[in-house]
Amino acid sequence: MLTLNQIRNNPEELIKKLSVRNKDFTELIHEAIKTDDKRREIQRKFDAVSEQSNKFAKSIGQLYKEGKQDEANAAKANAASLKEEIKVLTTELNQTKNNLQTILAEIPNIPHSSVPKGKTDADNEQIRKGGTIPELKNKVPHWELADKYDLIDFELGNKITGAGFPVYKDKGAKLQRALIAFFLDEADKAGFTEIMPPLVINEASGFGTGQLPDKEGQMYQITEDKLFLIPTAEVPVTNLYRNVILKAEDFPIKMTAYSSCFRREAGSYGKDVRGLNRLHQFDKVEIVQIQHPDKSYKTLDEMVAYVESLVQKLELPYRIVRLCGGDLGFTSALTCDFEVYSAGQDKWLEVSSVSNFESFQANRLKLRFKEEGEKQTQLAHTLNGSALALPRIVAALLENNYTEEGIKIPKVLQKFLNFDIIN
Repeated sequence: MLTLNQIRNNPEELIKKLSVRNKDFTELIHEAIKTDDKRREIQRKFDAVSEQSNKFAKSIGQLYKEGKQDEANAAKANAASLKEEIKVLTTELNQTKNNLQTILAEIPNIPHSSVPKGKTDADNEQIRKGGTIPELKNKVPHWELADKYDLIDFELGNKITGAGFPVYKDKGAKLQRALIAFFLDEADKAGFTEIMPPLVINEASGFGTGQLPDKEGQMYQITEDKLFLIPTAEVPVTNLYRNVILKAEDFPIKMTAYSSCFRREAGSYGKDVRGLNRLHQFDKVEIVQIQHPDKSYKTLDEMVAYVESLVQKLELPYRIVRLCGGDLGFTSALTCDFEVYSAGQDKWLEVSSVSNFESFQANRLKLRFKEEGEKQTQLAHTLNGSALALPRIVAALLENNYTEEGIKIPKVLQKFLNFDIIN
């Protein structure tokens, strides 16, 4: 969430920067300022009436002691009247504050200056490519390979739960476990502290990282308890530091977590959701960093390089793209997506998003820090990335490594398995 200072300092410049998202936020920005003006005016009245009420309250006892009963009674009546006025002002102030929070929650993060203009993923900017696209005699999609080698049962998952909840079997399940172990081991070597978070969050946690309000209807909700299934481990892990004041020397805070993730994927349909391409439940290893504002973009580059190293070790052809304004997430200032080539489908599949949220999440979380010797607190910067999401990685591994002998396992995964080929 943007701070009021960010909004009030130069609203026209802010509107211009937000326009990179292909939407006009003029009305919303002006409404935020208007509502904040109203809040300030009510606050001034409240403070003035409260001060006057306190003066009357303090004088009553003294007036009675001095025998000035009429004046004391008048002061008492005035104090009672002011208390009623305070009640009215309190109600107005709380309502205005709530209205202001609702408006602020509708304003997205400011895109970084490097975010390209564009409307859809077709306008994203390629940063670089790596790896070699395999030349295969037989291009077979992963859902056919999963069926052929009995690795993943989509129909059984549909029977148990519904579409988008596959059952991994035998070597398919072991491949999942191997990938999770590999990603966590690599994160440990890179200095990330492993966290095992809850898979269920409350409303405050969802709001803190920007998943709530749920504008796109993607969250699974446990209605009776007002809880939500996590869409990514980013949410509970980042919320470990909600309402926390750090010291500058605490940076960087580096965390990683494996979790199942749950997304309704409302509105998704067609060939692009077939097999592992788009699931309602999937496994992912996440990396999260909390960093000093002066160093967050250097950290973003480091996180991108780290995720790139994972894809390289898996020997997958990949490309890295910078998301354009129209494709940029609500909370992100800058996002780099990783896509791997899927030979059986002859297409690129997104497998990771690495983002800098700057202070946007931190403001919602009230995640602050103090410089040494300073009394004033500042908002920290938060970053996160998938390292990596498993479904499309598995899809690409199966399709790209398919041979007449079977599906070959990348060398980095073989130590976690008791086989080097699926046949």
